[in-house]
Amino acid sequence: MARSTQHRPSVLRAAALTVLCGLLLLFGAGQALAHTRLLSSDPADGTSLTDAPEQVTLTFNEAMQSGFTTITVVGPDGATWQTADSTVDGSRVSVGLRPLGPAGRYEIGYRVVSNDGHPVTGSLSFTLIGLGPGAAAATTAPTPAADPTPSGPPATLESGDGAPVWPWIIAAVILIGAGMAAALRLGRR
Repeated sequence: MARSTQHRPSVLRAAALTVLCGLLLLFGAGQALAHTRLLSSDPADGTSLTDAPEQVTLTFNEAMQSGFTTITVVGPDGATWQTADSTVDGSRVSVGLRPLGPAGRYEIGYRVVSNDGHPVTGSLSFTLIGLGPGAAAATTAPTPAADPTPSGPPATLESGDGAPVWPWIIAAVILIGAGMAAALRLGRR
């Protein structure tokens, strides 16, 4: 009897350590699963402007891969107003604009890929009050298949293309189960 009483504190310590490791594994996975997100935009989302901007700049919380970014700007007339491909400078992605034409809401759609390979899409908008200096463009809005603008919440929509959580949960359950089995086996000796 005295022997099993001596091993009880070590069994409890082993069980506590196993549970602690499992919780650290489970909750520590959140940092590894964090996604890129939009921090700010110029022009800011929902802003009403009297002067047409010359470019759109999006700033993210981490660096972006160049060559894998797309920003579209679609005016109230359905025409696209961006001038060329997007440019990347660290965590900032920009696209130039032709002189804007009609007054109204301009939709900014984006699809970027962070340095860790996760694609992120989203949309935001600004409103031009009064006519802009440019004439209406003949270019029509992109077709839905080519349009990077998703339907859904604007600005900080995070991609669901990241690593799934379920493998971490299964690993934590297995780790906790193995620790408990080892603790029980040590307690019987």
